[in-house]
Amino acid sequence: MKNISDIISQAEEYSRELPPLPANCGALVQPVARYLDSALHKPEATPEDVRKLCAEALQWNIAGVYTNPVYLPLVADLLKNSTITVGSIAGFPLGGFLTKTKVFEAITYIEMGASEIDMVLSVGQLKAGEYQAVLDDITAVADAVHSKGKIIKVILETSLLTRDEKIIACLLAQAGKADFVKTSTGFSSAGATVEDVDLMRRVVGTTMKVKASAGIHTLEKTLALIHAGADRLGTSKAALISADAEKLKVGIDG
Repeated sequence: MKNISDIISQAEEYSRELPPLPANCGALVQPVARYLDSALHKPEATPEDVRKLCAEALQWNIAGVYTNPVYLPLVADLLKNSTITVGSIAGFPLGGFLTKTKVFEAITYIEMGASEIDMVLSVGQLKAGEYQAVLDDITAVADAVHSKGKIIKVILETSLLTRDEKIIACLLAQAGKADFVKTSTGFSSAGATVEDVDLMRRVVGTTMKVKASAGIHTLEKTLALIHAGADRLGTSKAALISADAEKLKVGIDG
């Protein structure tokens, strides 16, 4: 694992000049629906809402379904004979949870049927420059998730971060062995932007994947984020976007 001084030095270098985008970045290599995670995190979401979400995911063969943890057994059952991943969230939406709480959440949700966990970075500690604490937090959750053979994403909450903070957050997630960096929870002041996805992709290169999330309501924005380097996109409009892609015959060749 890189030490903090090395991470800070790399962040300072990237602050001066970001690396180029990886070769072939942004090419549309699968159907649009397979980039989408269908998300439903409203506190008032009901089991019937979740059943509808899963039915739409099955109809369009969407990549993944994310719900509040209480519905994980229902989602896992509804999607059990499909290729659609089941995801849930740890330390959500604020990030300022004890590491042991995030680890407990992650393991519990995996045992309930989740194959992917999105954890929220400790934003306040990052902004305070407490980088070792942030790295230790990410590493502990990533180790726990990987011990179960599952995927871990780190939500940066980019709307609350400066450009330099976004760079070091990506590098800390990379050093902590996360699989993805992700833009947003959807509960803060703004969601995914093309500029943030471009920056995140340049920082992590091909060593990690990038997930854009929040504020993604149209096919146009979906394609713009994919072309900027997003591997996955979290949206509450996955069925609508998938239908528009089919209607306009937007496929692997764009």
